[in-house]
Amino acid sequence: MEIFSILGAAAPVLRAAALTALAVAWTLLLARIVGLRAFSKATAFDFAATIATGSLIAQAGTRSTWSEYVQALSAIGALFLVQYLLARGRMRSSRFENAIDNTPVLLMEHGRFLEAAMKETRVTQATLLEKIRMSNAQRVEDVRAVVLESTGDIAVMTGNVDPELLEGVRRV
Repeated sequence: MEIFSILGAAAPVLRAAALTALAVAWTLLLARIVGLRAFSKATAFDFAATIATGSLIAQAGTRSTWSEYVQALSAIGALFLVQYLLARGRMRSSRFENAIDNTPVLLMEHGRFLEAAMKETRVTQATLLEKIRMSNAQRVEDVRAVVLESTGDIAVMTGNVDPELLEGVRRV
């Protein structure tokens, strides 16, 4: 990128900083267009797109030709477009939503570990105990439900649990 060659020995560092700043600005513009969901963890794809976007921003900052730089920015744009189209598809069709999204799974109920669900989802009792401790539950018996959410997060519920909160949660 000849424009930076006049900067001498500092050119590579300043070029990387400028290109990265422009890639971040491009990403923020796309996020404003797509909306709040752009960097959510609502689905596995959202999470993957967020990680991929960060990687592409880093790549953009190290490109040595304009065509490579534009390719990285185009890839960021493509991720946002796919994310937007998937979100629209989910809103319009429950069949589409069911086809592309994971279903939450019940891992524990009324203080009992559900071994079959834990085996199917490859979640260990040690992992669940860690999440229970992090939820400030005082006893395993106090746990009403533990759900492996569609994003991979583990939700721990104690106290009185409204049955509506467990609608759509798969029991193994």
